[in-house]
Amino acid sequence: MSEQELCTPTSLDEALALLSGAEAQPLAGATWLMRGPLRGEAPPARYVVLGGLTDLNDITITDEAVTLGAGVTHARLAAGLAELPQLRGLAQAAGRSANPAIRQVATLGGNLCAADFPAADLPPALLALQASVRLQRDGSSAAEELPLEDFLAQRADLLPGALVTAVTLPRRIQASAHARLTLKAAGDYPVAIVSVAKSADRLRIAVGSVGPVALRWPALEEALETSVQDGAPNGADIDADRAAALAAELSGDLPARDGVEAPARYRRRVLPALVRRAFAQLSDKDSQGRAQP
Repeated sequence: MSEQELCTPTSLDEALALLSGAEAQPLAGATWLMRGPLRGEAPPARYVVLGGLTDLNDITITDEAVTLGAGVTHARLAAGLAELPQLRGLAQAAGRSANPAIRQVATLGGNLCAADFPAADLPPALLALQASVRLQRDGSSAAEELPLEDFLAQRADLLPGALVTAVTLPRRIQASAHARLTLKAAGDYPVAIVSVAKSADRLRIAVGSVGPVALRWPALEEALETSVQDGAPNGADIDADRAAALAAELSGDLPARDGVEAPARYRRRVLPALVRRAFAQLSDKDSQGRAQP
């Protein structure tokens, strides 16, 4: 039986140096890593425990942006955004994922770095909100900022030896919503997710759990923006049934995956209903104004 080295750095620089070694992996909430053996994954030679890096737990809100430390748990994320109704979609994603025990320990950074977890709730919600990811490496004085879309597409190559330290959201979002479907209980993985966000001049739609990685749905964004009359796109003015009808026309072009929870055709089939639900939330001005997710 192999033994793993457990390192507990007290600074970010120390953590980055430890991660630069061969077969080292960061360890935070561990809700995904602890099931690695069930997925047939061999453990790394070294775990670098991030719990002592308190800066990773910060939530910073300014007039221009919201910066979320990678160590923020799902429970803290949902609570920390309660006073920002424009980010309701992300609060919903964090507050409804998994179950209460998991939400107390599972972290934002872990959710984004689990490349083999397509049913994660946070990536589609963050894609809709135009999030960027802050990445740091040992020996580099400057952090690297990447659009989340680029990070998700390249994370298998980016992550060895690097650490996600924060996620930044612009404050220009006016409203957002998150809709997910589970087949049995609330704690199940969702078979499909739709996240929507609107700003003054742009509508963004993202899909999760349908394909192997969360992604934007630009064809639906363009179709909906074209359908809006007299001015800039405004999700609050888009009829939810119209959005669902366009989603039904376009869903066949999305990449989809077969899985034990549902086949690819089912994941695509439920998307119009989730789009309808998300746009109904987006148009609900009363619920957007409430603080609770």
